[in-house]
Amino acid sequence: MEFEELLKIVSQEDQISDLHLTVFSPPYIRKNGKLRPYDKYNKELSVEDTENLAKEMMSDKQYKEFKEKGEIDFSYRIPGTSRFRVNAYHQRGSVGIALRIIPNEVPTIDSMNLPDVFKRLAYQRMGLVLSTGPTGSGKSTTQAAIINEINHNRQLHIMTLEDPIEYLHKHNKSLVHQREIGSDTNNFKRGLRACLRQDPDVILVGEMRDLETIQIALEAAETGHLVLATLHTNSAPATIDRIIDVFPAAQQDQIKIQLASVISAVIAQQLIPTRDQSGRAAAFEIMMATSAIRNIIREGKTNQIYSAIQTGGRYNMTTMDNSLLKLYKRGKISRESVLHHCNDIKYVNENLR
Repeated sequence: MEFEELLKIVSQEDQISDLHLTVFSPPYIRKNGKLRPYDKYNKELSVEDTENLAKEMMSDKQYKEFKEKGEIDFSYRIPGTSRFRVNAYHQRGSVGIALRIIPNEVPTIDSMNLPDVFKRLAYQRMGLVLSTGPTGSGKSTTQAAIINEINHNRQLHIMTLEDPIEYLHKHNKSLVHQREIGSDTNNFKRGLRACLRQDPDVILVGEMRDLETIQIALEAAETGHLVLATLHTNSAPATIDRIIDVFPAAQQDQIKIQLASVISAVIAQQLIPTRDQSGRAAAFEIMMATSAIRNIIREGKTNQIYSAIQTGGRYNMTTMDNSLLKLYKRGKISRESVLHHCNDIKYVNENLR
């Protein structure tokens, strides 16, 4: 089986999210969140196989960077099939390749069965909307659905900064420009600074990785833009703490005030294996920026955020634990999954009865 044929077959199978290629092993897939050998390709890959595959997928510029730095992120596409987000890396003198499958069709809020509050966020005039969660939790897909909603219903200029570009958005009612880190701009910080001079209404920042990027994103939200960004945090309180703690102690009081004024929502998400093992269900913790939440952030009392979310149901807020319990009561996920992924085991046990 040729490499391109392998990619085509894998990308067309339901519930496969990732493909791993490494030496002295057949390809591995991640299906429904679980890693396993791919039973349709039994051949072990050689050192030459993975080296040649990596080189085949990269441009000359990318391959040079890969050899210099030891790893690289990029996107790869086979005409007529899905696109892939690729990370190639050196390990023990050979090349490893991790490919994330990106469907051709841009997801919608309706097709993903996302809560109605996500549409409300797509119609915000300005502010900061943060999607958080571990790697592989669906943050990029959720953001793509929000961008898609804006693109098809509002007349705005949307700028995205991604590493690499995942879903491809075509101009619809909005004008959409997508810039890839490494090929279209050097880094998030530089791309975001330039973006502010390109008359954007909506800015998507693939990841807020450093102080300067976070600072520019806050300024962008403060000056009238709708900013969507991601962080690798697991809850709303941890997200607020992460942003504040990035800054020196002398600046933190001012950052609390600034963040409290611009934050619109924090959405933490996880993907949980379904009870019947046919796929994964999304669980969300949703924090909306009510006046109570803004006061908590301003005063640095992030330990009170969880309680505010628990009592904020009328504002479309929910804790991760309540989201998990809802999925369990609908028969979507198992009791074991709820207990494994929850934050407050005592609370969850009381409500599982």
